[in-house]
Amino acid sequence: MSERESEHHNPTHTLMFPDLSGVVPTSVEARAKHRITVLEEELQMMQQEKGTKQRKTTYYVSQGRAIHCMVVLYTSLEDLIAKNDRRYKEQLEENTTEQDRLQRGYITLAQVVPWLHPKLSELDIDDCEDMLKKLLCPSEWDWSDPQVKAGICNQTSEYIVSENSWPLFLYENYTVDSNNLEEGLFKSKILVQAFKATFTSPSSAKEADGDGDRANILENNRRARRALNQAKVKTCMASIINMRKVTARSIAYVVCQVCFALSGVTSWRTIDGDFDYEMFWNNIVDFFEDVPGPVAQCRVTQLLKWWTRKIFGRNHHEDLTPDVMSKMSVTALAEQRKAIEDAVFDSD
Repeated sequence: MSERESEHHNPTHTLMFPDLSGVVPTSVEARAKHRITVLEEELQMMQQEKGTKQRKTTYYVSQGRAIHCMVVLYTSLEDLIAKNDRRYKEQLEENTTEQDRLQRGYITLAQVVPWLHPKLSELDIDDCEDMLKKLLCPSEWDWSDPQVKAGICNQTSEYIVSENSWPLFLYENYTVDSNNLEEGLFKSKILVQAFKATFTSPSSAKEADGDGDRANILENNRRARRALNQAKVKTCMASIINMRKVTARSIAYVVCQVCFALSGVTSWRTIDGDFDYEMFWNNIVDFFEDVPGPVAQCRVTQLLKWWTRKIFGRNHHEDLTPDVMSKMSVTALAEQRKAIEDAVFDSD
């Protein structure tokens, strides 16, 4: 048998030991195949999710178009319902042809969607309007006072609702201490719910009580997206921007959004009557950032920590800086073991 044939029948292999870093060498081809497999799985999942989402969207859009075809062409359904409520409240003896036409449209809507009118009838419109106006009432006034209520509703010069007042909806339990206006400010439940709905997920807004220490919202969101057999979970805004802590300006954004939603205005505008949203946003940011001194800064810091617990729970992993970890037992033990090794080596 020749030397070449002997090598063919009795091949020798050189053992590959990992280097000191612990890295086991792998071929470029193996890594490429693994990456291709992962991409194929992600593509398949995206195609399945896209098909499901398109079917749901198509169904609801078609349903809405069908209702419009049978009820009204140009007027939105929201305006149709609002005009019916206004007509019921005002009880005018004479109505215009346009008003009568819209009212017949609402009657048709109630026939097409038979559950709509009973559901709307369960709501006390007057109580809802009064509650919304109370939440928007400046904290320096008492909404239960008939004179205050009349002055705000009639927009008198004695009761101007502007960006220079903190609305009641900003306060914890929607109550304010006139002798300490900072107590409970920016701690209302509606703000926490709105923040969660905006930055984490609408479903997380249901859990506004407590300190949010039962779940890690961002981690749960990532795990849900990795599950191949589950329906698509939309990436929350906090995950997209890697948001780990609540900031003053994110609170200011949510406050303006809630204020706009409570106002009942149908389209966004920077200036709404006497209320300037841009200046209102500036006032909120200045409360957090332009503090008069270290005592106020401490209260602001505690407030932001309170917000972070409410939104993201009690996870402090982002605070584990190298300096902090260097003082912990794992790092200390590693340093001690290294010192012992160095001492033995030096003694030899």
